[in-house]
Amino acid sequence: MKKVITIAGSNSQKSINKALVGYTASLLRNIEIVSIDLNDYVLPIYGEDFEAENGIPTAVKRLDELINTADAFIISLAEHNGSYAAVFKNVIDWLSRLNMQIWREKPMLLMATSPGGRGGATVLQSAATSFPFLGAKIIQTYLLPSFYDHFKNGKVVEEHYQKEIEDKIATLSKVLQKQPVEALK
Repeated sequence: MKKVITIAGSNSQKSINKALVGYTASLLRNIEIVSIDLNDYVLPIYGEDFEAENGIPTAVKRLDELINTADAFIISLAEHNGSYAAVFKNVIDWLSRLNMQIWREKPMLLMATSPGGRGGATVLQSAATSFPFLGAKIIQTYLLPSFYDHFKNGKVVEEHYQKEIEDKIATLSKVLQKQPVEALK
């Protein structure tokens, strides 16, 4: 069975990106879903001096091993002041010390949402530009603006955005079905 890893780029217990990525993953069928909670990987702030003195933290090695098992990713990014949440950026910085190709050239649905009308557009654009340099094979992007208006009772309620996310998941499913696991690695 194919495995899709989901990550919400936030450490908030009430993360709207966690809600969106969880809902999105629930639309997949016959796929093993592994949800990574960044709170399970508490890390020191990355720095060359820290790494030289202490090496790579065990939590980073565990996370890297888990990422290596994925056939695809669904990632929803929180936007803090127009960029990644600090916790997510720190995890990326640490993971890149083990393997610059963090995402292993595997298919990715990249998303963002926020309470505002732009829905995290700035962080989504930034990630869509930079993630390919980190080994992402972005096959689709999805933006849900005004989260609290369009997401209620655990699902996307606005018809246009619901149809769009269903289409994106259908594309991801097709990519996973057409390619053997070995071709994605």
